[in-house]
Amino acid sequence: MGPPPPPKSNTGKVLGIIGGVVALAVVGAIVAVVATNGGGGGADAGPKYKTVVPKSLLGGEYTLAKDLSDSVGAKVPHDGAYARNMKVAGGQYASGAKALVLMTMYGDISDPRQTIDSTISGMKKGDGAEVAVPNSKYSPGGTKDSVDCGVMVKRQMGQKITVPFCIWADSSTTGNVLETDGEHIDADPYSVDLNALAQKTVKIRGEVRVPLDGGAKAAGGRQAADRTGA
Repeated sequence: MGPPPPPKSNTGKVLGIIGGVVALAVVGAIVAVVATNGGGGGADAGPKYKTVVPKSLLGGEYTLAKDLSDSVGAKVPHDGAYARNMKVAGGQYASGAKALVLMTMYGDISDPRQTIDSTISGMKKGDGAEVAVPNSKYSPGGTKDSVDCGVMVKRQMGQKITVPFCIWADSSTTGNVLETDGEHIDADPYSVDLNALAQKTVKIRGEVRVPLDGGAKAAGGRQAADRTGA
């Protein structure tokens, strides 16, 4: 008899599970950002940046598996209490047995702090979801634009999934980065190195947040070339 077959990779399973997390948690979170009751209005000076979905992140560590911009964008209102003229840009990325979901919005954001709070509140409302490690601010490398990071636990089809997340928001953009590892999919939430994820998130923000020029404003809708890194 020949040698036993190698164990199957968990990548497909991880990506499928994370896709469910995105649908039930992240979508609800970003809907909460623009659907919060209250007075309207965006940033007085108008947006300075937009976000894009590149083919890879973190210097090629993660590669794009699926662009989620259209499917998620169709479920999100464009205007709300603290944000207006919002557009969605996001994707699902893979690196071996690891999966990363990037979900961003860009437009006019009048209250970045409330945007972060609304995002986390929306994540808590997902079925079977809870924030096991409350969010705290991280400023890796001394960056003046801190990110909020915590750990969400999602229970789906009998499986416990530990999903660390980091969120940023400014007057033009907001982003949510979630990462999980198929080899440690049910890890103790308090064992997660959130400082490491914060460092990744700051780097990712630098890769996907780009100046909003006249051409981007004129296009108005989805920037296909930008999302593919063309």
